[in-house]
Amino acid sequence: MTEQTSPDGVKAGWHIWLVGIIGVLWNGFGCVDFTMTVTKNEAYLAGYPQEMLDYWFAMPWWVFGVWAVGVFGALLGSIALLMKREAAVTLFAAAFIASIISVVTDVMDKNAPKMEGQEFFPWLIMGLGFVFLAYAFWQMKRGVLR
Repeated sequence: MTEQTSPDGVKAGWHIWLVGIIGVLWNGFGCVDFTMTVTKNEAYLAGYPQEMLDYWFAMPWWVFGVWAVGVFGALLGSIALLMKREAAVTLFAAAFIASIISVVTDVMDKNAPKMEGQEFFPWLIMGLGFVFLAYAFWQMKRGVLR
């Protein structure tokens, strides 16, 4: 892949493709996970304990709304990054804020069932959300995004 020049003459490095494609794959999986969960896909959810499923499906609607903003915002942000659009920053910011809300909600809910070995996962999601946002912001400041 060759470097492309933005209208201001700033070249987008090869890394914009790397970050964008990783973002599409990572956040695309988040969208699949969300879709399979909210549609209660039996085959997809078969590996989860019933206690966890009961808890998830008893959550208020706004929790699913925040989750949707997080995953679909990040996927659209990744696509916008590949298209070199400034909207990537706004979309990643919305997704990052949604991840913060999700982590805070999860940490504060002492009655939530926990899956062993999964405690770090919300923090990983939030950390990667910050990395995608920071990268998009850096590319915007460089003048690569338009």
